[in-house]
Amino acid sequence: MLTEAVYRVPLAGLCGSFTQAFSGATPVWAATFTVMVSLPLASHSIELLVHFLQGTPKLFAGLLGSVCFTAISSLFNLYAMRRGVLLVGRGGDSFGSDIRHIPRIVAGFLAAGPMALYRGLRSRLALAPEQEDDLDKQYDYDNKF
Repeated sequence: MLTEAVYRVPLAGLCGSFTQAFSGATPVWAATFTVMVSLPLASHSIELLVHFLQGTPKLFAGLLGSVCFTAISSLFNLYAMRRGVLLVGRGGDSFGSDIRHIPRIVAGFLAAGPMALYRGLRSRLALAPEQEDDLDKQYDYDNKF
């Protein structure tokens, strides 16, 4: 645990600032891909080296779980930061305010994948414009606050 704490605490701050830097980047797909791939690649390269030097047992199984968790948590942080939550410095709000927004952010994050599939299917089915407007208003998770 000491090994993990020594490198992970500074690395967490670095990863958070990296993610925040990409929260306003466009195109959104490129920023998301960059955060999802480069962040885990860099941080887990360091993790692999540190734990290899320490002789950590079952290193690759632990690393695989860690990589999956980092990819998902990085996507969540990017999603939240794009909505003004979990930001530090300019543009950031208080920690208490962020905590109050977390349930809505989690719900939106969990709904984002199914909604993207729904929008893709909807565009293939070519609904009438008035039907699209009604559905967009009903399922607009991104602009709730």
